[in-house]
Amino acid sequence: MTEASQATRGSGRPGTTGVTPRWGRVVLKLSGEAFASDSSDDTIDAHTVERIAREIAEASSELGVEVSVMIGGGNIWRGQTGAGVGMDRATSDTMGMLGTVINALALQDALERLGQPTRVMSAIAMSEVCEPYIRRRAVRHLEKGRVVVFASGMGRPFFTTDTPAALRAAEIEAEVVMKGTHSGVDGVYSADPRLDAMATRYDEISFMEVISGDLRVMDLTAITFCKDNNLPILVFDVMTTGNIRDALLGEQIGTLIR
Repeated sequence: MTEASQATRGSGRPGTTGVTPRWGRVVLKLSGEAFASDSSDDTIDAHTVERIAREIAEASSELGVEVSVMIGGGNIWRGQTGAGVGMDRATSDTMGMLGTVINALALQDALERLGQPTRVMSAIAMSEVCEPYIRRRAVRHLEKGRVVVFASGMGRPFFTTDTPAALRAAEIEAEVVMKGTHSGVDGVYSADPRLDAMATRYDEISFMEVISGDLRVMDLTAITFCKDNNLPILVFDVMTTGNIRDALLGEQIGTLIR
């Protein structure tokens, strides 16, 4: 990223700690499965949502980071699931997008109960429950200290929420996409560490190495988009308490792709 392009990115706001975070404006990518409960059949675990919300609220109020969130819907419905049993893929993906709105509202509720102003912005119009996505309005919300939760992905079928996370990050001039994992994999590895005990984790890796090595950390479309737009990606374990804050403070958390 050139100095000129860095200057156009979000600079954040004054926090309450006096500590300067690594990035001033971020898009946090969360999968819907991160909201599900491991101990019950609940699709949304209130305690998990509250814990993540608390970390986001602290990043906004204490560190002054302008935080937006792209949330998935896999805990409620996955488009590929329906397509795999014969459903029309476009219909099934639309159902998944509606699932992201449910998750976004749950996160908004948790954030606002903590006193953190939040706006949900949807790529599919549903004015009774949330705002339509408008780029300038999203940026203005961030500048005013509100957390913005992006729902409905891109508003189009055949895309996971990885690609719209990258797209929104570029549109609002975020400095990084923070890809929060939930399956125990805490970064980018040379192989799947759940299957290969010899797999090694990278602290930093280039976009070309991810692409050429077919390291499936995000959709290839999202990886290529971020590469073309000089937009780094941090892959980290969002389920470990404190990781969001530590990553924003520059600690060696996860893997940085750039």
